Amino acid sequence: MKVLLINASPREGGNTSIAVNEMVKIFTDEGMECDVVRIGNQDIRGCIACGSCAKNGKCVFDDPVNELAAKFEEADGLVVASPVYYASPNATLIACLDRLFYSTHFDKTMKVGAGVAVARRGGCSASFDVLNKYFTISNMPIASSQYWNSVHGREKGQAAKDLEGLQTMRVLARNMSFLIKSIALGKEKFGLPETEEHAWTHFID
Repeated sequence: MKVLLINASPREGGNTSIAVNEMVKIFTDEGMECDVVRIGNQDIRGCIACGSCAKNGKCVFDDPVNELAAKFEEADGLVVASPVYYASPNATLIACLDRLFYSTHFDKTMKVGAGVAVARRGGCSASFDVLNKYFTISNMPIASSQYWNSVHGREKGQAAKDLEGLQTMRVLARNMSFLIKSIALGKEKFGLPETEEHAWTHFID
Protein backbone atom coordinates (compact mmCIF):
# COMPACT_ATOMS: atom_id res chain seq x y z
CA MET A 1 0.00 0.00 0.00
CA LYS A 2 1.35 3.39 -1.03
CA VAL A 3 1.08 6.93 0.28
CA LEU A 4 2.13 9.91 -1.81
CA LEU A 5 3.17 12.92 0.27
CA ILE A 6 3.47 16.30 -1.45
CA ASN A 7 5.56 18.85 0.42
CA ALA A 8 4.86 22.34 -0.91
CA SER A 9 7.54 24.15 1.07
CA PRO A 10 10.37 25.79 -0.88
CA ARG A 11 12.66 25.29 2.13
CA GLU A 12 14.54 22.01 2.27
CA GLY A 13 14.43 20.55 5.76
CA GLY A 14 12.05 23.24 7.00
CA ASN A 15 9.09 23.05 9.34
CA THR A 16 6.80 21.47 6.74
CA SER A 17 9.39 18.75 6.26
CA ILE A 18 9.40 18.11 10.00
CA ALA A 19 5.63 17.57 9.92
CA VAL A 20 5.83 15.31 6.87
CA ASN A 21 8.71 13.27 8.27
CA GLU A 22 6.80 12.68 11.49
CA MET A 23 4.05 11.09 9.41
CA VAL A 24 6.50 9.07 7.33
CA LYS A 25 7.87 7.39 10.48
CA ILE A 26 4.41 6.14 11.39
CA PHE A 27 3.47 5.17 7.85
CA THR A 28 6.63 3.09 7.63
CA ASP A 29 5.85 1.38 10.93
CA GLU A 30 2.37 0.65 9.59
CA GLY A 31 3.82 -1.05 6.51
CA MET A 32 3.03 1.76 4.08
CA GLU A 33 5.32 2.56 1.17
CA CYS A 34 5.98 6.32 1.20
CA ASP A 35 6.92 8.60 -1.68
CA VAL A 36 7.71 12.16 -0.60
CA VAL A 37 7.88 14.79 -3.36
CA ARG A 38 8.87 18.39 -2.61
CA ILE A 39 7.40 20.82 -5.12
CA GLY A 40 7.86 24.16 -3.34
CA ASN A 41 11.08 24.83 -5.26
CA GLN A 42 9.59 23.82 -8.63
CA ASP A 43 8.37 26.08 -11.45
CA ILE A 44 4.69 25.07 -11.61
CA ARG A 45 2.26 27.37 -13.39
CA GLY A 46 -1.49 27.53 -13.00
CA CYS A 47 -4.20 26.02 -15.18
CA ILE A 48 -5.16 28.00 -18.32
CA ALA A 49 -8.40 26.06 -18.95
CA CYS A 50 -7.26 25.01 -22.43
CA GLY A 51 -9.04 21.64 -22.26
CA SER A 52 -6.10 19.73 -23.73
CA CYS A 53 -6.13 17.25 -20.85
CA ALA A 54 -9.57 16.03 -21.95
CA LYS A 55 -8.07 14.99 -25.29
CA ASN A 56 -4.57 13.94 -24.28
CA GLY A 57 -5.19 12.48 -20.83
CA LYS A 58 -2.54 14.70 -19.26
CA CYS A 59 -1.79 18.37 -18.74
CA VAL A 60 -0.44 20.31 -21.71
CA PHE A 61 2.38 21.67 -19.51
CA ASP A 62 4.94 18.91 -19.13
CA ASP A 63 6.25 19.64 -15.66
CA PRO A 64 6.16 17.92 -12.22
CA VAL A 65 2.34 17.80 -12.31
CA ASN A 66 2.35 15.05 -14.94
CA GLU A 67 4.99 13.17 -12.97
CA LEU A 68 2.84 13.41 -9.85
CA ALA A 69 -0.18 12.20 -11.80
CA ALA A 70 1.35 8.76 -12.33
CA LYS A 71 2.34 8.53 -8.66
CA PHE A 72 -1.12 9.67 -7.55
CA GLU A 73 -2.82 7.03 -9.67
CA GLU A 74 -0.80 4.26 -8.01
CA ALA A 75 -1.21 5.63 -4.48
CA ASP A 76 -3.79 4.52 -1.94
CA GLY A 77 -3.46 7.76 0.01
CA LEU A 78 -2.43 11.36 -0.65
CA VAL A 79 -1.01 13.83 1.88
CA VAL A 80 -0.63 17.46 0.83
CA ALA A 81 1.38 19.61 3.23
CA SER A 82 1.88 23.34 2.84
CA PRO A 83 3.32 26.32 4.63
CA VAL A 84 0.71 29.03 5.16
CA TYR A 85 0.95 32.13 2.97
CA TYR A 86 -1.67 34.81 3.70
CA ALA A 87 -3.98 32.29 5.40
CA SER A 88 -3.82 29.95 2.41
CA PRO A 89 -1.70 27.13 1.01
CA ASN A 90 1.09 28.61 -1.07
CA ALA A 91 0.52 29.42 -4.74
CA THR A 92 2.76 26.63 -6.00
CA LEU A 93 0.64 24.00 -4.30
CA ILE A 94 -2.65 25.53 -5.43
CA ALA A 95 -1.43 25.60 -9.04
CA CYS A 96 -0.20 22.02 -8.72
CA LEU A 97 -3.39 20.63 -7.18
CA ASP A 98 -5.71 22.49 -9.55
CA ARG A 99 -3.98 20.92 -12.53
CA LEU A 100 -3.32 17.54 -10.88
CA PHE A 101 -6.94 16.93 -9.98
CA TYR A 102 -8.44 18.45 -13.13
CA SER A 103 -6.15 16.82 -15.69
CA THR A 104 -6.20 13.28 -14.26
CA HIS A 105 -9.19 11.18 -15.25
CA PHE A 106 -8.51 8.02 -13.26
CA ASP A 107 -11.00 7.13 -10.53
CA LYS A 108 -9.96 8.63 -7.20
CA THR A 109 -12.83 7.04 -5.29
CA MET A 110 -11.76 5.82 -1.84
CA LYS A 111 -8.17 7.03 -2.10
CA VAL A 112 -7.63 8.56 1.34
CA GLY A 113 -6.68 12.23 1.54
CA ALA A 114 -5.16 14.42 4.24
CA GLY A 115 -4.14 18.07 4.23
CA VAL A 116 -1.51 19.52 6.56
CA ALA A 117 -0.85 23.22 7.22
CA VAL A 118 2.25 24.68 8.86
CA ALA A 119 2.42 28.27 10.08
CA ARG A 120 4.04 30.66 12.51
CA ARG A 121 0.69 31.42 14.10
CA GLY A 122 -2.59 31.95 12.18
CA GLY A 123 -4.12 30.74 8.94
CA CYS A 124 -3.78 26.99 9.48
CA SER A 125 -7.49 26.20 9.69
CA ALA A 126 -8.26 28.32 6.61
CA SER A 127 -5.50 26.56 4.66
CA PHE A 128 -6.71 23.18 5.92
CA ASP A 129 -10.20 23.94 4.57
CA VAL A 130 -8.82 24.80 1.13
CA LEU A 131 -6.86 21.55 0.91
CA ASN A 132 -9.86 19.43 1.89
CA LYS A 133 -11.88 20.76 -1.05
CA TYR A 134 -9.77 18.75 -3.49
CA PHE A 135 -10.60 15.51 -1.71
CA THR A 136 -14.30 16.07 -1.18
CA ILE A 137 -14.95 16.76 -4.88
CA SER A 138 -13.20 13.51 -5.82
CA ASN A 139 -14.97 10.86 -3.70
CA MET A 140 -11.92 10.69 -1.44
CA PRO A 141 -12.41 10.02 2.29
CA ILE A 142 -10.53 12.43 4.53
CA ALA A 143 -8.37 11.13 7.36
CA SER A 144 -8.82 12.95 10.65
CA SER A 145 -6.68 13.35 13.77
CA GLN A 146 -7.04 14.52 17.36
CA TYR A 147 -6.91 18.17 16.23
CA TRP A 148 -6.92 20.06 12.95
CA ASN A 149 -3.90 18.96 10.94
CA SER A 150 -1.49 21.76 11.75
CA VAL A 151 2.00 22.28 13.11
CA HIS A 152 3.48 25.59 14.22
CA GLY A 153 6.92 27.11 13.79
CA ARG A 154 8.50 30.13 12.15
CA GLU A 155 12.26 29.72 12.04
CA LYS A 156 13.69 26.55 10.54
CA GLY A 157 13.44 23.68 12.99
CA GLN A 158 11.00 25.32 15.41
CA ALA A 159 8.22 22.87 14.47
CA ALA A 160 10.18 20.19 16.35
CA LYS A 161 9.17 21.99 19.56
CA ASP A 162 5.44 21.83 18.78
CA LEU A 163 4.85 18.59 20.64
CA GLU A 164 1.07 18.69 20.22
CA GLY A 165 1.39 19.38 16.51
CA LEU A 166 3.78 16.48 16.00
CA GLN A 167 1.52 14.19 18.00
CA THR A 168 -1.35 15.28 15.76
CA MET A 169 0.75 14.21 12.76
CA ARG A 170 1.42 10.80 14.29
CA VAL A 171 -2.23 10.23 15.11
CA LEU A 172 -3.17 11.36 11.61
CA ALA A 173 -0.76 8.88 10.02
CA ARG A 174 -2.07 6.02 12.17
CA ASN A 175 -5.69 6.89 11.38
CA MET A 176 -4.91 7.24 7.69
CA SER A 177 -3.13 3.88 7.64
CA PHE A 178 -6.13 2.27 9.32
CA LEU A 179 -8.49 3.78 6.76
CA ILE A 180 -6.35 2.66 3.83
CA LYS A 181 -6.16 -0.90 5.16
CA SER A 182 -9.87 -0.98 6.00
CA ILE A 183 -10.86 0.31 2.57
CA ALA A 184 -8.66 -2.32 0.93
CA LEU A 185 -10.50 -5.04 2.87
CA GLY A 186 -13.83 -3.42 2.05
CA LYS A 187 -13.03 -3.41 -1.66
CA GLU A 188 -12.27 -7.14 -1.51
CA LYS A 189 -15.54 -7.95 0.23
CA PHE A 190 -17.96 -5.35 -1.12
CA GLY A 191 -16.28 -3.61 -4.05
CA LEU A 192 -16.55 0.14 -4.60
CA PRO A 193 -19.80 2.07 -4.07
CA GLU A 194 -22.31 2.08 -6.91
CA THR A 195 -21.76 4.96 -9.31
CA GLU A 196 -24.23 7.15 -11.18
CA GLU A 197 -23.78 9.14 -14.36
CA HIS A 198 -22.90 12.67 -13.29
CA ALA A 199 -25.87 15.04 -13.49
CA TRP A 200 -24.36 18.33 -14.64
CA THR A 201 -26.58 21.25 -13.66
CA HIS A 202 -25.60 24.71 -14.90
CA PHE A 203 -27.13 27.89 -13.57
CA ILE A 204 -27.22 29.54 -16.99
CA ASP A 205 -28.36 27.70 -20.15
